Amino acid sequence: MAEKRNIFLVGPMGAGKSTIGRHLAQMLHLEFFDSDTEIEQRTGADIAWVFDVEGEDGFRKREANVIEDLTAKQGIVLATGGGSVGTKEVRNFLSARGIVVYLETTIDKQVARTQRDKRRPLLQVDEPRKVLEDLAEIRNPLYEEVADVVVRTDEQSAKVVANQIIDKLGF
Repeated sequence: MAEKRNIFLVGPMGAGKSTIGRHLAQMLHLEFFDSDTEIEQRTGADIAWVFDVEGEDGFRKREANVIEDLTAKQGIVLATGGGSVGTKEVRNFLSARGIVVYLETTIDKQVARTQRDKRRPLLQVDEPRKVLEDLAEIRNPLYEEVADVVVRTDEQSAKVVANQIIDKLGF
């Protein structure tokens, strides 16, 4: 790749953005970033703490700032948070500064992949499936709006999905 292009992964919680992103970056010899990890490093606190102290609005402001900074880099793979596409500003950063890949998955897969994960503040409720369904209704159209490519992640390994992305992007 003569020109270092950015690849930004969007999609719901449990779609595999971080895992697939690491494989993709390794296969393409690009640097990998995860917006949630970056927020934790910059704040010195985990995502749940940021949510508790600043609420979702405070977290989303931090997330938008991190994504603005990271998308300005060249030659990276970025796994974004599931809700990052909620603002037009973030969608603009993503679509203007790289190739956006929507990792699509089912609610059933999301539930299976996230059920034991205590690091997801929005799912620490009695009915996480209902939360995921409600989020999908709002966010799935935004993922589709910003995506250059859509890849399903349900029944495949992260490595297979990473290879499919590379094939679809022609790298």
